[in-house]
Amino acid sequence: MNRQYRKLRWAVMLFATLFTIGLPFVVINDHHFFLLSFEHAKLHLFFVGFDAQELYLMPFVLMFGFLFVFAITTLGGRVWCGWGCPQTIYRAIYRDLIEGWLLKMHRLANRQKEVDYSLFSNKIKKIAAIAIWIPLAFLAAANLTWFFVPPEEFFPYMTEPLKHPVLLGMQLVIAGFLIFDITKMGETFCSMICPYVRVQSSMYDRDTVYTIYDEKRGGKIYEDEIKLGKKPFGANDECTGCEMCVHICPAHIDIRRGLQLECINCLDCADACAVVMDKLGKKSLVNWTSSRQNETGEKTRFLRFRTIAYAFLLACVATVLLIMSGEKESFLLNITKSQRPYKIEADADAKSVQNEYIFLFTNKSETAHKYYFEVVSPSGIKIVTPLKALNVEPYKKERMIVLLSADEGALAAGKNMLRVEAVIRAYSEDDPAQSITRKALFFYPPQSELTK
Repeated sequence: MNRQYRKLRWAVMLFATLFTIGLPFVVINDHHFFLLSFEHAKLHLFFVGFDAQELYLMPFVLMFGFLFVFAITTLGGRVWCGWGCPQTIYRAIYRDLIEGWLLKMHRLANRQKEVDYSLFSNKIKKIAAIAIWIPLAFLAAANLTWFFVPPEEFFPYMTEPLKHPVLLGMQLVIAGFLIFDITKMGETFCSMICPYVRVQSSMYDRDTVYTIYDEKRGGKIYEDEIKLGKKPFGANDECTGCEMCVHICPAHIDIRRGLQLECINCLDCADACAVVMDKLGKKSLVNWTSSRQNETGEKTRFLRFRTIAYAFLLACVATVLLIMSGEKESFLLNITKSQRPYKIEADADAKSVQNEYIFLFTNKSETAHKYYFEVVSPSGIKIVTPLKALNVEPYKKERMIVLLSADEGALAAGKNMLRVEAVIRAYSEDDPAQSITRKALFFYPPQSELTK
């Protein structure tokens, strides 16, 4: 029976394309699913906003992404390459839809036959195909940019592109690369440039599912990389030598030669073989299976040490992300000490030591708040200025000059300049639930200098 992997793959690629294009437009509480804004120094993750100081989450996001791809590779081979990779999707749009279906430059069932460009009509069709792809390449470039410059900012910026040269340059570079890559390089990019192809084979084991030609049923076509013939010589060998699996392959390989670096697990060859073998009342000789099942008939073990280990690591990273996201602070406070270590103030009654700081408050909530602070410890340090709270608008930053003072009796004696760690609690006057603790160094002179 013809399994129509091709139809399923196109459905998956269509869903991936629409999902990727539509996702940047989905906004919940002014936050995106994923947005890394360098202009505003912000990260949006799972519709939660994070400040630049919380970018420590990014390594965990990248770690989760790499582990996920490695886990998928261990389970299903290079299924990502054939079913979800943008390079593969763009090539399918250009090669199959534009050149093959729309302009009829070649037969979709035979991707190995070179287009005869000696014909003037084919030269015109090639120019037309590139012309059709150019706006799609700019759309793809914009789609990638939307994860760094959101659509609500991107489109106003692009109405005056010369005022935003970095964004304009980014669009031109990405689109230019996609035009050259998709129309000229093609599948060479997958086999020669993409770093993933160089490491994926090390993740395979006997239970990894990938595209395999059943040599026991079909017969041997290759011996030590040397092709023996168009079809096997054995009387019981089922391969007919039609080479439909070769003609349909976008990676330009013969799947009957075994596991190869260029194979992207698109399974077009499995469909092509199924069409021929169905007419003979037999099953396809090319299947998406594991070497264990193909060679011994045993069931593929999806639950094994590697897959369990990846699942465990993914769960750990996801848990860390959830915990760290849940501990997100509603506002931030940066405390910077002034260059002058301290200042001694003397009056008729006593002497005191003053330290100056710059407090930078960042409001990360959607409403304005009034922020103030108190010195938790040590008890001898008092607030001189300011005496009122600082109003900070939503997603804005404001700073205040802070002067702290400690009297002579509150400071310990010493021969050299000393310092003490002050614990400061900052809070919102209109929302007591918003409270954070910071530490700052308070400097003071030796006791001998105070007694002068």
